[in-house]
Amino acid sequence: MEVNVLNLSGKETGAKVQLPESVFGVKPNDHAIYLDVKQYLANQRQGTHKSKQRNEIAGSTRKLHKQKGTGGARAGSIKSPLFNGGGRVFGPQPRDYSFKLNKKLKQVARKSALSYKAQENNILVLDAVSFESIKTKNYVSLINALNVADEKTLLVLPAYDNNVYLSSRNLKKAKVIAASDLNTYDVLNATKILLTADSVKTLEEAFAK
Repeated sequence: MEVNVLNLSGKETGAKVQLPESVFGVKPNDHAIYLDVKQYLANQRQGTHKSKQRNEIAGSTRKLHKQKGTGGARAGSIKSPLFNGGGRVFGPQPRDYSFKLNKKLKQVARKSALSYKAQENNILVLDAVSFESIKTKNYVSLINALNVADEKTLLVLPAYDNNVYLSSRNLKKAKVIAASDLNTYDVLNATKILLTADSVKTLEEAFAK
């Protein structure tokens, strides 16, 4: 699949880039995508939720009233889960939500996500992206020139660029990552994928391993 290369002004440079079929033209595997996104979201969870059980509540353990003759239910301790302020039964405890996935499965998921974007013509290729200084207006000018200012965009650079990354950080719908950090969730979460010519080569080499 050939794509026209654009410059930072959004105009065609006359050059074309071939999106490799091995990365952007595979038959999508929806289950692999599901597992990879599930793992990504699970890894974002801190797992620090915690509620106190009755043995952790501060309070007296004396019996509240005699066992029989009150007309009410039996009560052994103010820390009972039945009372306001008592311990919680089977409440959340700290845990690790992360789980392992096969490396090849993750590659299949990422190639599937990129292939979906290619099928939908939601991939734009730029010749190169670099800013001399850290300014949000530089990135705003870029997405305005590409007519994607109102859409969620993911810019994939061949390597981390501090000026470009920090220039985009204040924009809610924009995200910039290095090709080595590409993940299925970010690809699917974005409406438009912005690649550079070098990013395409980097991705092809990464998925060939």
